[in-house]
Amino acid sequence: MADPSTATAPACPGPDPDPRPPAMRLPAGSVDCHSHVFGPVDRYPYVANRGYTPPDASLADYRRMLATMGFDRAVIVQPSVLGTDNRATMDAVAAMGGAFRAVVVVDPSISDAELRALDAGGARGVRFNLNNPGGLPLEAVEAVARRIAPLGWHLQFFADLNLRPELVEVMRRQPVPVVIDHMGHLRPERGLDDPGARAMLALLGEGTAWVKVSGAYRCSSADIPYRDTTEIARALIAAAPDRVVFGTDWPHPDYRRPMPNDGDLVDLFNEWVPDAEQRRRILVDNPARLYRF
Repeated sequence: MADPSTATAPACPGPDPDPRPPAMRLPAGSVDCHSHVFGPVDRYPYVANRGYTPPDASLADYRRMLATMGFDRAVIVQPSVLGTDNRATMDAVAAMGGAFRAVVVVDPSISDAELRALDAGGARGVRFNLNNPGGLPLEAVEAVARRIAPLGWHLQFFADLNLRPELVEVMRRQPVPVVIDHMGHLRPERGLDDPGARAMLALLGEGTAWVKVSGAYRCSSADIPYRDTTEIARALIAAAPDRVVFGTDWPHPDYRRPMPNDGDLVDLFNEWVPDAEQRRRILVDNPARLYRF
């Protein structure tokens, strides 16, 4: 079904359809901690207030990528284009019989019964996407945090901390753990002395915040394989080795430079983390704690 709002929300490309295996085998039980599913749009319609219109990215296609990379488990993150309608995300999790978890988007007015149902279905956190239309407003953070605290969930933030370092203080005062996705969108050319980078590293060092070393291609100023992100990624890992996870960000929505192959991204992660025990911690042990696998 054609989407009548496409004219105001430009179409974005889909992922590389031919994922290649990484050079190094991932450890058993590895978790892809950041991904999305889209479509079919007639079943899971997009909100009118959105920044992009993705093509369908099916669970079957995603499972093929996971198998090629060597991931056994995954976390589906509710994208901004679906607003608070979590059906596509939760249906994908339900189809995988315990191998998937979810990060959802909910309004503060959601009922306790609805929250409990999401928790039983595998939801473990709520995302605040502050970079794209369609996400929850920052003003809702405290109210949402109070609602999810009894469930042991976390708040996940997608924000550019180079541009908005003051957000770190918002994260610091929450009553639940926070997870910063896509490396805080820190730009390599701004370095680790940038106020946003310093604030983020300080927060990680305090012992409650987590970070996803995902979305390197979104931060990088270089071409594939985005090696200019190595210093940032290693600094984040060193700051919170027990509170860092990795994600592919498949199917890489709203990205308009040359599309990475997911094998490129996994190979880059393996370069960032040459120690096998540390790789296992990030790919297996840390996700098991955060998402309660």
